[in-house]
Amino acid sequence: MALSSMTGFARASGAADGLHWQWEVKSVNGKGLETRCRLAAGFEHLEAPVRESVMRRFKRGNLQLSLSCDHGSSKEVLSVNEAALEQLLAISERLRARLGGELPRIDGLLGLRGVVEVVSEPVDPDVAARRDRAMLESLDVALTQLAGMRADEGERLGQVLNGQLDRIAQLTAQARDCPARRPQAIKARLAEQVAKLLDVHAGLDDSRLHQEAVLIATRVDIQEEVDRLFAHVEAARALLAAKEPAGRKLEFLAQEFNREANTLCSKAIDHSVTAIGLDLKTVIDQLREQVQNIE
Repeated sequence: MALSSMTGFARASGAADGLHWQWEVKSVNGKGLETRCRLAAGFEHLEAPVRESVMRRFKRGNLQLSLSCDHGSSKEVLSVNEAALEQLLAISERLRARLGGELPRIDGLLGLRGVVEVVSEPVDPDVAARRDRAMLESLDVALTQLAGMRADEGERLGQVLNGQLDRIAQLTAQARDCPARRPQAIKARLAEQVAKLLDVHAGLDDSRLHQEAVLIATRVDIQEEVDRLFAHVEAARALLAAKEPAGRKLEFLAQEFNREANTLCSKAIDHSVTAIGLDLKTVIDQLREQVQNIE
């Protein structure tokens, strides 16, 4: 499975036995897979197979599906809601006996909402089943189009993400090879820090002074962060090349990238390392925004 985004739109239409329909499917980002259906009246029974079709094709994204129908030249008939009419007559009779007045006119009763309904003639079960199959087949066309659009967008996102990973690797290498990390530079920094300690704590013995120097050296060592950043880059590249949806894992990796960059900045003992760390945080933030679009 190639890299896929979670955004896209598709439309498909069809006709059978005098019925014309159109499917519209819209997909946006989501933490999981959520499907919302808005089906034309009389076709609510299609919701279950619609959801099954979506689940077979997609793993993440918020999908909105709508089905609109036009019965065209199919015959419609008037139907009187006998139960509602009887209730209205009974209420009218009680009110007339209590308050007086004339009985309601028939045209007034028939004009009340819900008394007269326009309904389509019953559809033969075999015709209805054949029509439902045709409608679901056209839905598959729309979902195929949507999957293709998401795949195209995923390919573009993959190129962007690989470029960002290249930049993260470059910046990590710059941090690793920064002149401020050379032994001589670190030694000079440690000497400066130890001198400050002696100014403040003139009574420190050699053992305590050695412990403080070791702590300072440990705090400024960014090798562990550099190693982890390189490892995260390789892990992200593997996920981009994987066949399974990688969005969730890439989001987690983006958090790990950011954590290492923050630690690197906090350990920096030179402005050049700090500048590299800030550039890293900028690229990582851009990476995080992009991976939120990945399925």
